[in-house]
Amino acid sequence: MSGGADTDVEAVTAANTALYEALESADLDALGARWLDHEGISVVHPGWPVISGRGEVLRSYALIMANTEYIQFFLTDVQVSVIADTALVTCTENILSGGPAEADGSAGPLVGGLVVATNVFRRGQDGGWRLWSHHGSPVLIEGDDGDEDGDGTPDDADDTPPDDGLGPTRFS
Repeated sequence: MSGGADTDVEAVTAANTALYEALESADLDALGARWLDHEGISVVHPGWPVISGRGEVLRSYALIMANTEYIQFFLTDVQVSVIADTALVTCTENILSGGPAEADGSAGPLVGGLVVATNVFRRGQDGGWRLWSHHGSPVLIEGDDGDEDGDGTPDDADDTPPDDGLGPTRFS
């Protein structure tokens, strides 16, 4: 059943990478192939409630893809753990996304964000790893010494972050 711990970790890592590649290419069919074909799957997108059931999960991704002109994931802090036919992947999604092109044809605005993600995979009867559940939680970026907005003033003095042109979440 299993080809060994290293082989399983490599296979899960490849399945996780394929998931994000499907998202980046906005390929709903490829994304659907990465998920278990089971009604017990679930997803939590940052700021969304739990979405359960294969149809609803894939519909949520279709909605995201339809409203996102560009998205790219740079995964960091990737940790993979495999126990029997279940695997847990945790990582930080460093996300760069953008909206539609400007009227003059130039690229639309790009926004950066950080999401901590947990992906739970199950091994299928064919030996392939499929996603059972994804949970993404936004990362709040904090400054040093209680200066969460990084403008040099205590947080209770000024809660408005400086405009860095990157939108609501900044890479530090």
